[in-house]
This record gives sequence, C-alpha cells and structure tokens, in this order.
Amino acid sequence: MNNERWLLPEGIEELLPPQAGRLEQLRRAVLDLFHGWGYELVTPPLVEYLDSLLTGTGNDLDLQTFKLTDQLNGRMMGVRADITPQVARIDAHRLSERKTPVRLCYQGTVLHTRGDGLGGPRSFTQVGAELYGHSGVESDAEMVNLMLDTLALAGVDSVYVDLGHVGIFRALTQAAGLDAQQESQLFDALQRKAVPEIQSLLETLSVAADARQALEDLVWLNGGAEVLGKARLVLKGNAAALQALDEVEQVAQRVSRQQPNLQLHFDLAELRGFHYHTGVMFAAYQAGQGRAIAQGGRYDDIGAVFGRARPATGFSADLRALAVLGADNRDAEKSIFAPADDSPELIDKIRELRKTGQQVICELPGQNGNAITAGCQQILVMQDGQWCVVDVS
Repeated sequence: MNNERWLLPEGIEELLPPQAGRLEQLRRAVLDLFHGWGYELVTPPLVEYLDSLLTGTGNDLDLQTFKLTDQLNGRMMGVRADITPQVARIDAHRLSERKTPVRLCYQGTVLHTRGDGLGGPRSFTQVGAELYGHSGVESDAEMVNLMLDTLALAGVDSVYVDLGHVGIFRALTQAAGLDAQQESQLFDALQRKAVPEIQSLLETLSVAADARQALEDLVWLNGGAEVLGKARLVLKGNAAALQALDEVEQVAQRVSRQQPNLQLHFDLAELRGFHYHTGVMFAAYQAGQGRAIAQGGRYDDIGAVFGRARPATGFSADLRALAVLGADNRDAEKSIFAPADDSPELIDKIRELRKTGQQVICELPGQNGNAITAGCQQILVMQDGQWCVVDVS
C-alpha cells in the first residue's frame, strides 16, 4: 500500500486556513485597486495552443512551459507559465477596435516546469496590469506607481525600486558593431558581473577602444542618483544611449513626485527580460529578499505577431509571495456560534447577521465540540424572547 499518496509534486503548494483566506482577501483588494486606476479585468485561459502561447514574450518561456496534446485535434498545447503574452494577444486581437490607450489587469495561476534553483515554488498566483497604446514615460511612471500602491496595499514595507533601460546596452553593442551571437555572449557575462570575462571577450572581438570602455564601465553603473551623472560621462557621444538614460531619469522624477519617501536605485547593467523588453525596466525589492517581489517594464510592439503592433508597458507579481511578505492588516474577525435550533426566529437572525458580512457557524446535532472548539468568540443566545449575540464566557 502506498503511504505517500498525500505528497504533492515538488514545488507545488497548497494553502490552508487562514493563509488561503488572506490570499483571497488580498486578491479582491488588489483587483479593486486596479479597477480604481481604470484597469479592466480579463481572464485568459489556463491552456492555449503553443504557437500562440510561446509567441512574442512567450518565446523565452519555452523551457518553463508544460506541454500536452489536444486529444480533439492533435495540436500541441501549453499550460501558461506567464499571463503577459496572453493579455497582449487579447489587446491585439480581441480588442482591436479600441484605438485609445487600453488598461487591462489580470490574476490567475501559472505553472513552471522547474523552480528557480533555490527550492522555490513552481506554481504561482500571478497578478498584474498592462497599459497598451501609449509610448511616453508617463505610462511607464504610472505602471511603477501602480506597482508600489499594490505592494503598499499588501502591507509590504521597506521597499526600494531598481530602474534600468534595455536600450542603453543595445545602443552600446550596436556602436561596437556586435552581431546577435556576440551580443548574447556579452549579455550573459554582464548578467554575471564577470568583469575579466567581459574584458577578454571585448578584446577578442576587436572592439574599438571607446566602445569597449563604455561596455566595460556599464557593469559599474549601479547605485543611487549619482549613477545618472556618471552614466552621462560614460555614454557621451552615443545619442541613442543618452536618450534611453533621459527616459530613465524622467520616470524616476515622476515616480519620486508621487512617492517622495521611495528609495530609488539605478542599475544600467541589469537586463532581465532583455530578449523582449524594449525600454525602461523596473523591479521592486524588499530589504532582506534576494529576488524581486514585483517587476515589469516596456515591451513595445508585442502584439505585432497577433496583427496589431502597439506600445506596451506593464508589471506583474506573485500574489502568494506578497501575502506572505506583507503584514496582515485585517481586523480580527469574531465568529458567531449558533445553537442547533431550527426555529424561524433563529434562522432569520442568522440570515440577518450573514447579510452584514459576519460569520455564523451553525451547530450540528450531536457534533463534538462547542463554540470555543469551533473557534468562535461569540454565541447566539435567547434573551427576553430575542436571539442576541453575546461574547463566549
């Protein structure tokens, strides 16, 4: 007999009370926040055909996607590993009649074939927002501010934001004359901050001295606001890189006006999502956490493969992680215990209490336990001919 039938697959988790209740309440609150900002909710399917699911930003997710065969027609399907490409498809194809900026939000389960290598989960509750149809820094700043309001709503404190721009690296590699393969090699070394490897690679590629120096210096361009001044010296003469830097600075200024106490950090060599991001990138971190707790950026023209190229920016987060990291600010709920009595007066009283949002647990005839063991702090008792709520003594 198998005594381990209760075991879940590695990296797959379930939530029990009260954590599941905390997650659901946070989900509702976050979606209400998005609604207040004008973001409309969409619900993409859990599975899609691979040729749609792994298009655009989805290409990087191929190894993370569980694949299966549709028994109805033999086509390959995938269980989504990220909802962002699905929302881009919805904007490009299903909402193509809308010509003005479109704000969409979502929440749902995503599944990865493998964890992060640190024992993390493979299943997440992803929540996020996307803004399509506007290419200015104003929409990038709106997305950062919405991300920060989401974290504040979840009770996550000690947050700082990392800002960067994929266009700086691309402008420097273009000036250096690197092809796609050489750019990929340099990108890999840059993400590992492997300075000797970067230097050796640039020497091997016979990159001009000024372009080589700028790429070598890029790895050191991280820190506070002083980094922006240093970057202007490193990037001088490269108009495209300087324009990208201007965009980073403008987003930082706009965010700081709405979040005056926010700690901003700049890392111009951080290129997560390099293969699909096209502009400003950002990520939120909490002190003591090694990985980003929310992240996003600009990925213009993502909908081109679906027939509609539009500017786009967005962010996403793992709602389960936020529920764990954030403070639970819910007021302690007092449950009410109702005795096993089917009198019309008691039934009406219970219905009245539940309509006001209170939790009423009805006693079952012959059950074990009482109000205290049921976790109730109050009980319904008959007083002067009326059912009244009193504290459990």
